[in-house]
Amino acid sequence: MNLFILPLRLLRIAWVLARWDALAVVESLGLFPRLVAFLRLVMPRRPGRPGQKLARALVALGPSFVKLGQFLATRSDVVGEALAADLAELQDRLPPFPFETARAEVEAELGMPLEAAFASFEPRPVSAASIAQVHFATALDPLDPEAPPRPVAVKVLRPGIERAFEHDLHLFFWLAHIAERTQPRLRRLKPVAVLETFAATVRFEMDLRLEAAACSELAENFHDDETYHVPEVDWHRSGQRVLTQSRLSGIRLDDRERLLAAGHDLEEVLRIAATIFFNQVFRDGFFHGDQHPGNMFVTADGSIGAVDFGIMGRLDHPTRKFLADMLLATLSRDYKRLAEVHREAGWLPPDQSLELFAQALRAVCEPIFGQPLARVSFARLLGQLFSLTETFDLQVQPALVLLQKNMLMAEGVSRRLDPTLNIWLLAEPLIAQWMRENRGVEARIRDGVADAASILQQLPGALANLEKTLAQASGPGVRVDGGSIGTLQVKRKGGWQLPFLLGLLLGAIAVLILGGG
Repeated sequence: MNLFILPLRLLRIAWVLARWDALAVVESLGLFPRLVAFLRLVMPRRPGRPGQKLARALVALGPSFVKLGQFLATRSDVVGEALAADLAELQDRLPPFPFETARAEVEAELGMPLEAAFASFEPRPVSAASIAQVHFATALDPLDPEAPPRPVAVKVLRPGIERAFEHDLHLFFWLAHIAERTQPRLRRLKPVAVLETFAATVRFEMDLRLEAAACSELAENFHDDETYHVPEVDWHRSGQRVLTQSRLSGIRLDDRERLLAAGHDLEEVLRIAATIFFNQVFRDGFFHGDQHPGNMFVTADGSIGAVDFGIMGRLDHPTRKFLADMLLATLSRDYKRLAEVHREAGWLPPDQSLELFAQALRAVCEPIFGQPLARVSFARLLGQLFSLTETFDLQVQPALVLLQKNMLMAEGVSRRLDPTLNIWLLAEPLIAQWMRENRGVEARIRDGVADAASILQQLPGALANLEKTLAQASGPGVRVDGGSIGTLQVKRKGGWQLPFLLGLLLGAIAVLILGGG
């Protein structure tokens, strides 16, 4: 990074933070204390919480800073629950870039004039955010030119956004390295590693082919579900910097008055939303990572549509099973078992006391029991569990924090629509069924059989290696013909090694099957 430009950039950032009275975060990190103290003296104070002030300053600093704020909103384990909640309200709205620029971007990406690609294209964008803006258009069916044009939405990246992002990323990494070197208490938060995750996330968003693939995968997961609509990707009119999808429309998921006026049953809407969320997370392990009300709406027939698939979350099957075990242990108030689940998942380090961690879990979880279910926030409970990361050096998966963020959004929408309902109770039948299928006795036997099958698949190779090992160990007393177990002949007296080892192996397989893994 240019050593002359760097101080100027830092001064500009400090000035913007000071102008919006958002220096509290920098102050708490212990960075540049003299500069912060000086700016505190000369700049006026503004109303609002620290997170709200920071959000306004990030908008003023530009697209990369907006994306950083949105990312930190998903990392309550790093910035704390209060700051993350304020940053979650960060509005990703920037002034649109000109239509002629959008035209040039589309034509360069698709390799054809705009009029050849689309029957019509609205010059004014319907939304403009930090990375891209969206235009409505109509497109002819390439397989049926006689069909009427169909409505589509065209997402176009901001010109030069990749270069600008990389430019700012160098600064972010420089600051993160300084924080790790000079602030020992921040090393546990691994700011450099957090930024690496952030960089990968935004680079994903800036390749619209990857968003198209995510949209296509989500649509495939729900292809037979009429309650959830995902746009169809127009692959012929999409590329790295342009994404064209079928256009969906409806009422924002949190617009209570319009939903009631349209005759929708709010409890049914929430039941469908809870079912969709549960199926994404537990059935598929692939979920929409930015399910705020602006990205979800209710269609005329009462189903739910979704847009904007730049941020997606994945949970592998073992993690989903650990989450289920956490839920079971929490609901049964078995805090020792809850602590053991954290240890088994690899989240609680071996050098941490299981008993002390169970005691901390009790302190976090007990206050939720005895409250009316409508007031219980499972998302906040998950956030409070994350708050134990510093004390016990917990290793938290970013996907789990993203899940918690989306749970918070879902609970917020639910309470706006009907404060008397708890959205997760509406999915209770699905939860019970999933628990039976994945954590019951039959599931454990099935997992054991699967593990045994995996071992059996590796058995021929393992036995071939074993033959070679025995031959080498036993010298001329053992002859191996063709590398096949069927032709291995033990000639020397005392050739018990192979039957013994086979017995151990088959015994292990039996334990896996009968013991449920």
